[in-house]
Amino acid sequence: MSQGLQGVLVALDVDGTIVDLDESMSDRVRGAVQRVADAGAHVVVATGRSLHGALPILQRLGIHEGFAVCSNGAVTVELDASEPEGYRVVSLHTFDPSGIAGVLHEHLPAGLFAVEVLGRGYKLTAPFPDGELTGEMLIVPFDELFSEPVMRVIIRSPEHTSAEFSRLVDDVGLHGVSYSVGWTAWLDLAPDGVTKASALEEVRMRLDVEKDATVAVGDGRNDIEMLGWAGRGVAMGNAPDEVKDVADAVTGTVEDDGLAQVLEGLLTPSGTTARPAPSP
Repeated sequence: MSQGLQGVLVALDVDGTIVDLDESMSDRVRGAVQRVADAGAHVVVATGRSLHGALPILQRLGIHEGFAVCSNGAVTVELDASEPEGYRVVSLHTFDPSGIAGVLHEHLPAGLFAVEVLGRGYKLTAPFPDGELTGEMLIVPFDELFSEPVMRVIIRSPEHTSAEFSRLVDDVGLHGVSYSVGWTAWLDLAPDGVTKASALEEVRMRLDVEKDATVAVGDGRNDIEMLGWAGRGVAMGNAPDEVKDVADAVTGTVEDDGLAQVLEGLLTPSGTTARPAPSP
């Protein structure tokens, strides 16, 4: 892809891709995002973060128009300065997770459960570790979490490692929902079939972008579907092997500005600088 990036959709994960674990965003990454947008590309942040958690990232990137996918695909907004909040919700997927959440609660009596409240924060059964959730926090009994349809459920088990938690989730067996396990003992539940990829496909159709004119960059297990969806999926160097295995290429780590390497490559006649993904 060359400097004329009109008609190209570039989907970007946030944590581990745009920012590191300390929420640091390098000037190089910020500048590369802005140059790709200035070249005509549709830059779409696609994140597991809630809407209110994603908005500060968009502001730091200088993105004030276009679309953003939040909550692993459950929420899609169109940025619009004329709206009171600076955006309008164009897609919202909800579900009733009470049955599956109840089963998980039986297996994780000490687990922390939360549901997202759009644009505000969370209802949760107990405080999460510092810094893991943002926005307003309302502590409620477990049964009150599901008094109405929700867009996303988060389950956190501080007493388990990520590997232990993954095994427990596998043993329970989750059906009728979409789910992803995070870097820590963290589980996201979403409506069945709802992923970053499904939301980005809706955005692609709204923008009338050709399927092979899509690029996605991410590092987490919740990016696997997105990388497979994109015409070119690029995994960050800090991604686990299962993510790299589905990607078309692997770039540098977030500490080495791997995202900037990919975006700078889009602005050159030779295309992306990311190396091919390793063979499975």
